[in-house]
Amino acid sequence: MALTDITRQAVLDAIAEFDQLGRDRFLETYKFGRALSYFVEHNGNLYDSKAIAGYAHGRVPGQRRWTTDDFTGGENSVARHLRDRLGFTMQVRKNPYWTRDEIILACDLVYANNWHELRAEYPEVIELSDLLRRYWVHPVDERMETFRNPNSVGRKTSDIATRHPDFRGTPTRGNKLDREILAEFLANPEEMHRQAIALRAAILAGPEDGTWIADPTDPDLDDASASEGGLLEQLHLRRERDRGIRNKAVKAYKSKHGHIACEACGFNFAVTYGPRGEDYIECHHKVPLSESGATTTRVSDFVLLCSNCHRMIHRFRPWLTLEQLIELLAVRRPSAASAP
Repeated sequence: MALTDITRQAVLDAIAEFDQLGRDRFLETYKFGRALSYFVEHNGNLYDSKAIAGYAHGRVPGQRRWTTDDFTGGENSVARHLRDRLGFTMQVRKNPYWTRDEIILACDLVYANNWHELRAEYPEVIELSDLLRRYWVHPVDERMETFRNPNSVGRKTSDIATRHPDFRGTPTRGNKLDREILAEFLANPEEMHRQAIALRAAILAGPEDGTWIADPTDPDLDDASASEGGLLEQLHLRRERDRGIRNKAVKAYKSKHGHIACEACGFNFAVTYGPRGEDYIECHHKVPLSESGATTTRVSDFVLLCSNCHRMIHRFRPWLTLEQLIELLAVRRPSAASAP
């Protein structure tokens, strides 16, 4: 018996049986599990490819119906035959890749567990699975049934734990981002733990239906800065762009100083651009969300910066403090003044 025995008509017979019984009853009757990645698409509907192939084999004269243990599914077997030989359209569905935010949260579990993996049945894993299902960065229509379930969270903790320098076995596959975040935890566990706490609070404070749309990544920020905490970065920038906070901060500064200027370099938009630049400035929140957590924002938490200074603070991780930026300007100005 071979996959090549399966004909197109036999597959169509299997699809008809699937439609008649419905998915759950079809899979239960013929003893197949739900497909994780590979589906046959026909007339706009999706069908579990391995189950369809197993039933179809029994529709070929002289052949018996296969069970799930009789053959393997996936790209190099069922998918290739159904698509390349029989002309069916295959849909490959996979859960979205883990983001930096999600890996930070998983790594924080491993860190709290003495750098050992956690299995799917652990309460901490179940709790994180529930939390990640609330994390709206992945649209609901891109998620499979197994999206961030306890098994997948447990596997991710294994990917992290088996890459720890003290691990003496064979590491699981994992990916580059797992290793990068593990290295950051090893270098500065307190800071990474703070980020994890802030991420949890931000996710819990957000919507549960996936409707929140992230601000586009700033192309002028380097990868480390743009992806730092992902969610925390976007919420931080969103907070800085809040018009109500900005107007209050500008009004308070002008009331005190009589004009609006950058608190780092002194640049005054009105002096350079005239009326068009009057009262224009950007707001910068002095404390990142990973350090402040979900606190009530006050006007005193902001400083006013010109666009250049604001961009330089955010360009690389770790972000500069206002004092560090002022010091950098003081060091650079003499050399800049003497340049041709």
